[in-house]
Amino acid sequence: MPSTKSSSENSGTTTDEKYSGFTAEERAAMKEHAQEQKKAAARRGSSRAEKEAAAERDVLAKIAEMPEADRVLAERIHRIIKAAAPELAPKLWYGMPAYAREGKVVCHFQSAEKFKTRYATLGFSDQAVLDDGTMWPVAYAVKELTAADEQFITALVTKAVG
Repeated sequence: MPSTKSSSENSGTTTDEKYSGFTAEERAAMKEHAQEQKKAAARRGSSRAEKEAAAERDVLAKIAEMPEADRVLAERIHRIIKAAAPELAPKLWYGMPAYAREGKVVCHFQSAEKFKTRYATLGFSDQAVLDDGTMWPVAYAVKELTAADEQFITALVTKAVG
């Protein structure tokens, strides 16, 4: 006897279940990452200085596209990181400004608009040497920056690069 179940029933899901895969924002970030990889591949024949200059232009362009509140934060954080750790190279990472050592991301800025959150985030990867005991923070919510916050970020980035 032929099955009378709908295709959703055959697949093991029902119409009452919701897809719990990637959000539209996450899919967009993955697409941006793929485009970043294509740009990087196209630059393979360029000198290191040309690649780094192009990557920084990409980061500054991405920051310029952000809504004003995020843009102001990202510009200041970019300046702080460049001053505190000039050895970190700016690059785009999933469509976000990031700062890498030897191609590996150490820290990144995520605008609030990126994933529709209420605050921007300054995050650190496992490449950052922020270890402090058995547990430590690796991301910080950023709503505004005071002089004390700038000093704190400077200290964090300095520690992160070891």
